[in-house]
Amino acid sequence: MLKAQVVPVTEFSQNCSIIWCDETMEGALVDPGGDVEKLLAEVKKLGVKLTKILLTHGHMDHAGGAAEIKEQFDLPIIGPHIEDKFWLDQIEEHAAKYGMAGLRCCTPDTWLKDGDEITFGNQKLAVLHTPGHTPGHVVLYNEERKVAFVGDVIFKGSIGRTDFPRGDMQTLLDAITEKLWPLGDEVTFVPGHGPLSTFGAERMSNAFVSDRVLAAQG
Repeated sequence: MLKAQVVPVTEFSQNCSIIWCDETMEGALVDPGGDVEKLLAEVKKLGVKLTKILLTHGHMDHAGGAAEIKEQFDLPIIGPHIEDKFWLDQIEEHAAKYGMAGLRCCTPDTWLKDGDEITFGNQKLAVLHTPGHTPGHVVLYNEERKVAFVGDVIFKGSIGRTDFPRGDMQTLLDAITEKLWPLGDEVTFVPGHGPLSTFGAERMSNAFVSDRVLAAQG
């Protein structure tokens, strides 16, 4: 069975997820944005054997620690979609503007695309390309546990910003309604920031993508 532990990192309190197979203890880090020592201490405490680094998108608070962890453990960086390469290439520039030391640019070993599958231990994650917040954003979904790691696509009560370069509101709304909602109301999601929620709860009350709001928009 898939297990997960959320560890907030960076000044933006980004939810990095340590995920692992409880049968083999092989696992991965989803969006290690920074605070590498803190993350690795938690990995050691849990007894997880890291096999890969997974990125939902290229923003610094999600990807800034990936290069350091890759070097320490010789792990592959998987994802996001190649359309986010320009974000990964600017991590150090953007981190300097915020005075955030230690965050580094990185180049994935494998780019992801819609329909790909990621495995570790006996666990599988389906890949959904979900642009809008960034053009190369992906969501990682485990069908067995009905859990999705959604990065900054959707939050409890909100959705991702679209005022960044190559962001687009309608594209994001389409990604949520066409890619995420069909997974089922019972799916729990781990957002890039803030508390967990379910797709069903957001369809009921989210101010941006609830069924009522979208119906009113036509």
